[in-house]
Amino acid sequence: MVYYFKARPEVGDFTIYMGLDKHENEDLIKYGFPEDIWFHVDKLSSAHVYLRLHKGQTMDNISAELLEDCAQLVKANSIQGNKINNLDIVYTPWSNLKKSSSMDVGQVGFHNPKLVRTVKVEKRVNEIVNRLNKTKVERTPDLKAEREVYNSQERAERKNQMRDKKRREELERVQKEREADVRSYKALMVSEKMTSNKDIAGKGKSLQEIEDDFM
Repeated sequence: MVYYFKARPEVGDFTIYMGLDKHENEDLIKYGFPEDIWFHVDKLSSAHVYLRLHKGQTMDNISAELLEDCAQLVKANSIQGNKINNLDIVYTPWSNLKKSSSMDVGQVGFHNPKLVRTVKVEKRVNEIVNRLNKTKVERTPDLKAEREVYNSQERAERKNQMRDKKRREELERVQKEREADVRSYKALMVSEKMTSNKDIAGKGKSLQEIEDDFM
């Protein structure tokens, strides 16, 4: 089971989600999207909460209001953390999560600690938590299938981008060849290199004589 929430409308159309338990969290860790940002109470047990950003966005695009929604949801879903004030919430891109065979179920590490950020929650704000809970939807998704669909769409998009790139490169090549031909033609047509009928006559030969010589 996965729980899905909607962030406050004024920050944009963003989905926040979390697993039912540590076993569900294993699949969330395994089949996350590159646009996902992972949240957790620092040094305490809590739900694994994810924010799904839009394509092209990074942690730097998370507004203070959106960050507050995510942090409050994490705090509210931590047995210990929900009782503590001035609580630290850590967050990092899904791609920075590291999972090894020696780790317990639901446990994760980080590939790069420098990509882990911290936000402090002074206290639980019931208004925020209640608003988020009113948007909660329970689903049992096939996370593996969703990721496979995502991967397929990414491959198709990269293929289209590569095709468009080759088309642009071919058009640029043709345009450069045309421009080179024009420059070459203009060079041949400069007045110093051209011979008029008057020039030919001035050399003592008539046009008929020139034609006879050519034949």
